[in-house]
Amino acid sequence: MKDQQIFEYLQQFLTDERLQKINHFAPESSDFVLPVIEDVYQFRNAAAIVRSVEACGFHKIVAMESQNKFNPNLRVTKGAETWVEVERLPHSLDSIEMIKNRGYKIVAVSPENNATLLPDFQITEPVALVFGTEAEGVTDVILDFADETLAIPMYGFTRSFNVSVAAAICAYELKQKLMRSNLDYKLSEEKLWKMKVRWAVNSIKSGEQILAKYLKDNS
Repeated sequence: MKDQQIFEYLQQFLTDERLQKINHFAPESSDFVLPVIEDVYQFRNAAAIVRSVEACGFHKIVAMESQNKFNPNLRVTKGAETWVEVERLPHSLDSIEMIKNRGYKIVAVSPENNATLLPDFQITEPVALVFGTEAEGVTDVILDFADETLAIPMYGFTRSFNVSVAAAICAYELKQKLMRSNLDYKLSEEKLWKMKVRWAVNSIKSGEQILAKYLKDNS
């Protein structure tokens, strides 16, 4: 069943204000930049990453989990978790290889391996930005596998940003680069309708049950 038909059905359960917001912001959404987070353990950092990514119009992240669950603090996200899809994968090289096979260039945000400075980085294809753990940074195995490394210029004695700050800076800067480019970086029509269905379901009380009933009645 087409997602457009599903969304048109779900519209009746949305407030006019929420429907207007979905229709306004959806066309600007993009998965051209995919933040990939390595085993973040501080829930405030997880929440800040979700909030920053959503503010830049990127509505999906990958959380690679091993010892820690990606569990954003909802008071910090300010509702951004409604809009951002979090795909949880094992914290492993296999997960990075799977993302690469989806068509993403793997870019580790780290100063190692002759990293390109963020202002000089040329975005010409979909990129998966890998952010390391708060304490250790990007793991060596992913650094070795990455197609490129990316560094944020530093101008003080402090030599690194908090992971959530780094994610915000990179997401914002790359969004600006995309907006100035001629790249077709926005969602395809198929992905757009699928996302709008997810947004509608997340916006409706008992949205999952309403959707399940509709799909059952129209199968």
